Amino acid sequence: MKNRRINELLVLCWLLFSFNSAAQAQEISSERQNVLRGSITEQRAWWDLQHYQLSVAVDIGEKRFSGSNLITYKVLSDVRELQLELQQPMVLVAAYQQDTKLAIRQEGYSYFITTVAANEVGKEYQLRVEFNGQPHAAKNAPWDGGVTWSEDGGGMPFIATSNQGIGASIWWPNKDHGYDEPDRGIDMFIEVPQPFVNVSNGRLVNVEDKQDVGSRIFHWQVKSPINNYGVNINIADYVNFSEVYQGETGPLDMDYYVLRENEDKARMQFKDVLRTMQALEHWFGPYPFYQDSFKLVEVPYLGMEHQSSVTYGNGYQNGYKGRDLSGTDWGLKWDYIIIHEMAHEWFANSITAKDIADLWVQEGFTTYAEGLFVEYHYGKQAGDEYQQGLRQNINNDKPVIGPYHQHKIGSFDMYPKGAALLHTIRQVINDDDKWREILRGLGTTFYHQTVSTAQIEQYIIDQSGKALGSLFDQYLRDNRLPILEFRIKGQQLTARWSNVIEGFEMPIRASIGEQEQWFNLTTQWQPFELHEGELVWDNNFYIAQAFLALQ
Repeated sequence: MKNRRINELLVLCWLLFSFNSAAQAQEISSERQNVLRGSITEQRAWWDLQHYQLSVAVDIGEKRFSGSNLITYKVLSDVRELQLELQQPMVLVAAYQQDTKLAIRQEGYSYFITTVAANEVGKEYQLRVEFNGQPHAAKNAPWDGGVTWSEDGGGMPFIATSNQGIGASIWWPNKDHGYDEPDRGIDMFIEVPQPFVNVSNGRLVNVEDKQDVGSRIFHWQVKSPINNYGVNINIADYVNFSEVYQGETGPLDMDYYVLRENEDKARMQFKDVLRTMQALEHWFGPYPFYQDSFKLVEVPYLGMEHQSSVTYGNGYQNGYKGRDLSGTDWGLKWDYIIIHEMAHEWFANSITAKDIADLWVQEGFTTYAEGLFVEYHYGKQAGDEYQQGLRQNINNDKPVIGPYHQHKIGSFDMYPKGAALLHTIRQVINDDDKWREILRGLGTTFYHQTVSTAQIEQYIIDQSGKALGSLFDQYLRDNRLPILEFRIKGQQLTARWSNVIEGFEMPIRASIGEQEQWFNLTTQWQPFELHEGELVWDNNFYIAQAFLALQ
């Protein structure tokens, strides 16, 4: 009875501590929190993340995580206060360096830790933080993020983390900003009850059975840089099967972890994986994580691009939950989640947006990759049709790029409109071999890097030799759709762009009878002589048309 009373008091103390932490968090405005989360503060800029060693014990019955994170960092400038994030109701309990407990102050869910002494520039140091709590339970994963606590068909635990938008700090303490990734990756030690299996990122190094407490510790290792939101935990009564893909860089281990009840369906549906890898390596270059392998893991939500541990929950059906987002039927010939989430290995995991304002770099290129997959396997006309069909999902409600340094995204048009922009640029370049070189060159030039829109823009402009600046500005920084206004009198065309930013210019292609003709249009009316035949503007350009009657 005495021990029970002590346990109750300990729980009460923890609840009071959690309540006080949450109350403190409420004192900070959402605007202030967004600035702390979305900007490269002084407390972030002075240290360069090198490695995480994340240890987490998962208590399934209590829906609780507890553990530690050993952070290795390199000093860039002489500052002592270090910023991490951990969101309520999780609690950062303590921080240690050189066996000394460190002082911590808190603003919202941002923690500021004072290191032991002035750090020497150029040297590496380690800092260990301890944490525990009941992480936010996702209600509509992966969009609201958190932990999904579910069960398989036999009533066994089926658990997964997902946190792209809300951030990895929803369940573990980290430097929660996209600009800095651990250069030497992460080692994860995940303890789960026997007989369940944990699947996380990278390669499985070891499984330690702790018979005395009835648990198992899975050690997963990632050697490449990894974005925080790509780190994941998946727990279930998984079965594993595998194959080897002979890719551009050599043999690649392909592992599949699925619920025991779904193994037969998975062996059939996951045939899309090899042909996806073939198409994506053709267009984007070698898979970026050969040293960390590739996994596709079944989860109790739709799926997400966790690095080298891509998650899947599309119900073993083609399309997006059985639907074709393009309305062309091409999207029903393959599994949307497999293709889309695998493409994120190139754009999101290898090439990562520094600021989520530029999230189109990840989502636009990945949505565009869907059409490239169609083109690779079904032909160029099929790919064009798919790309054109995706435009029905564009709202043009606000700019694709969001406000910088505020942890805010732009329009969800970043998916289909980002793809439409890229497909339009391909037409302007008018050289498919050059376009493929540019796509593959992005993968090489920005391999395992965090980037900005400006860097991507400049690379494409430089490699193409085309004046594309106003296209990027129009489609990414303005919400209006360019309107092609034109008049025809006899064999003379007059045309211009309207509903556009000042200085917008873009050439456009048309077919006239059996011939092709280009028109270099600006915002000023210009006359052009037409070939004989009917004028048909190329529908691969994402624009609106307005034929104006002669006055």
